[in-house]
Amino acid sequence: MPTSTDLCHHIADFIVNTRYDKLPQDAVEGAKKSILDTLGVILAAGGMEPAVRGIVEFAKESGGRPESSVLGFGGRVPAVMAAFVNGAMAHCLDYDDQTPWGQHSASSLIPAVFAVAERVAAENGAVSGKDMIAAVAAGQDLFNRFRRFVDWRKDWNFSTVMGVYCATAASGLLLGLSREQVTHALGIASMQSCGTAAVLNAVGSDLRAMYAGFPARGAVTAALLAQKGITGVPTIFEGKFGVFDMYFGNKYDRKSILDGLGTDYTGGLTLYKRWPAVGTAHSHIHATISLMNERGLDAADIDEIRVFVGDYHRLMSEPLEARRSPTTLVDAKFSLPFLVAVAAVRRDMSLDDFTQAALKDPEVLAVARKVLPVDDATLDWKLELPPGRVEIVMRDGRRFERVGTDVPGSVEAPMDWDDIVRKFSNCASFAPARRSAEQLSAVHQMVRTLEQVKDATEVLRALS
Repeated sequence: MPTSTDLCHHIADFIVNTRYDKLPQDAVEGAKKSILDTLGVILAAGGMEPAVRGIVEFAKESGGRPESSVLGFGGRVPAVMAAFVNGAMAHCLDYDDQTPWGQHSASSLIPAVFAVAERVAAENGAVSGKDMIAAVAAGQDLFNRFRRFVDWRKDWNFSTVMGVYCATAASGLLLGLSREQVTHALGIASMQSCGTAAVLNAVGSDLRAMYAGFPARGAVTAALLAQKGITGVPTIFEGKFGVFDMYFGNKYDRKSILDGLGTDYTGGLTLYKRWPAVGTAHSHIHATISLMNERGLDAADIDEIRVFVGDYHRLMSEPLEARRSPTTLVDAKFSLPFLVAVAAVRRDMSLDDFTQAALKDPEVLAVARKVLPVDDATLDWKLELPPGRVEIVMRDGRRFERVGTDVPGSVEAPMDWDDIVRKFSNCASFAPARRSAEQLSAVHQMVRTLEQVKDATEVLRALS
């Protein structure tokens, strides 16, 4: 393959030609919603996830130029470390946004571009709100194209393996990299592209919580090194031993990835979570809440809850006893039996259900012991994950069944601006340092009108 035809060169063209005035309005709104949503989730994570403290300490102990903000905790660290810390917090509650086909771009993308923006603003004066929107919209679109048209085998963590390239490209846009420099940055980013599915499915690890920090850090590193003149690999995606060859067995649709690239920005398709748990469990959660409310069921009278599971649902159910009684917040958010039990007992789900005390709630744990996964191959995850099915069996023999369709936050029932603002304010209430209602209002108004803001980093200063 001639080196000039590799996909990385097309992506570089896309990035250097992306401008705010080329974006459709839904892509503009999608970028702004993801910024506000992600900032809120980061703030909540800082106050809720114990592992965050170690990451913050590590970043602050590492020294270096005080370029970019550590959200929720105050202080500045080098841009690379700020991307790492904020990225780790962006996913650790599993409350970050997702594509309609699953997987996450914003938790690595938003921390990376804001870290770069603060560095650029310190050196050059400002990064406009329009430029920030353009960078986020470009990163979202690129991730969507990879997610739809690359054949993910569920052995690698797609969000980290491919997310680093999207965040790198967006960071390159804000740095004003040339076409050649963006190409090099994508090649350099391959050194940061990693993460097996074991990180997602293992019990007792902090890595599932913080994984987005690694592609965020890798993206900023790659973009800054390219700016310094470091060269990459010109056939990084499609060459022998390239990304598509090594990670995906060369199963990808090149034509579809490129179709409309630079004209059809798809960030407006982004979905925002109603509940702070892994998105692949939301249909089971919704089905359970609906049955409990519509049928007026009492959790104490439940004999068994059967959750029908495909291949990926099964990963959230094994080992069964550990999933029924998770010991960490990270595991609780990926434990289908526990999540369904919370839904049955609370008839809803919120951040309050994921504290150390909440993990020991005897009523929830009693119901979790009654959750039984039932294999159903029709629910296996292809491109789109089929909605989960739940059957509740009562002690008196009554049976109630429901499929989790029209899930809040889904394509059928998307969250609007008011929903996202409420989520942002609720998340901020869990931050290590509380913000006033006036501060929070100023932030969401600023993000909502970000195209009018001369310096996008003012958003972060408003949170400090």
